[in-house]
Amino acid sequence: MLETSDHAELQPVAIEAARYPSLEGRAVLVTGGGSGIGMYLVEAFCGQGARVGFVDLDADAGARVAEVCAATTGNRPAFRAADLRDIDGLRRAVAELAGETGPFGALVNNAGNDDRLPVEDVTPEYWDDRMAVNLRHQFFAAQAVLPAMDQGGSIVNMGSNSWMQGAAGLIAYTTAKSGIQGLTRSLAREVGGRGVRVNSIAPGWILTERQVSRAKAIYADKFDDYLGKQCLKEFLLPPDVARMALFLTADDSRMITGQTFVVDGGVV
Repeated sequence: MLETSDHAELQPVAIEAARYPSLEGRAVLVTGGGSGIGMYLVEAFCGQGARVGFVDLDADAGARVAEVCAATTGNRPAFRAADLRDIDGLRRAVAELAGETGPFGALVNNAGNDDRLPVEDVTPEYWDDRMAVNLRHQFFAAQAVLPAMDQGGSIVNMGSNSWMQGAAGLIAYTTAKSGIQGLTRSLAREVGGRGVRVNSIAPGWILTERQVSRAKAIYADKFDDYLGKQCLKEFLLPPDVARMALFLTADDSRMITGQTFVVDGGVV
């Protein structure tokens, strides 16, 4: 499933993911699973034997991911197309997927979009849309799965290290992503009494196919610059994030909650 690239240094290192017995048969919901990091998350959980449901705005991309995962892992995930800005539509998709997978014991709030816009061009409508795309749905997806987590569960929210760096050109995105840390800590406190853990992952520049295409077109000279910021001199790829998500949803992390795990090779 890994994308190909004409940059030899972007090819993934062959690392076998740890096997987590507690994920076998566990129902896991992934948002934004049709591309980028999300499709690697779906494949990784399918490879663990989890009962995976995922949502994505792009129906064709979601269908392709389901087909590929079935072929590569022998475990076909359930899929629903949904626009996560439509909270009623999100709730319907979660309910329908749970009807196929069983009640969700884990949620990975992955969906988001880091489109850039200069500060002068930001309108109230754009701002509200970016909050809806990158932050609001994470809370309401968690709200939708929490009733079924009466015996415990795990929620993983996808943040970003961009706000920690004060990245320019995407202020609505970085504002939303900084809010995910507050959401994670408060939700962990509120639901910890029922055995539900809530953590977040803050990736660095993960070179998905979309990011590589953007870098070639817009930031062609930034590959080496960004790598220079990292302590570990190797480009980050989606499986690096997926392995952290597996750990945080497995019972191996049973006493970890309210935390943010930065996966950026040592940038911040």
